[in-house]
Amino acid sequence: DYGPDYCAFSNSGLEGGFFKSAQSSSTQNGSCLVVFYSNELEKTQQKIVAAGGKIIKPIFDFPGGRRFHFGDPNGNELAVWSTD
Repeated sequence: DYGPDYCAFSNSGLEGGFFKSAQSSSTQNGSCLVVFYSNELEKTQQKIVAAGGKIIKPIFDFPGGRRFHFGDPNGNELAVWSTD
C-alpha cells in the first residue's frame, strides 16, 4: 500500500491497485466495466458479498458464459464472469 488512499495487489496473477476516491464508476453513467474471471462464479459472489460488496445484477447468461455485476464498498461497479 502507498498511503491511506491506495491499495496495491499482486498475488492473483495480476498486479494493480485501487485508489480511494469520492467518485464512483458505473455502466449506467457511461463508465467502462472491469470484468474479472472466476472458475467458481457462485463462490466468488458469496465472497464478494461477505466482504461488503452489493450485487447489482445477479448471475445471468450471456453469449460468452455467465456473469454478475457488483458494487464494491465505495460504489464502483465491477463484474465477474465464467464459462461454466
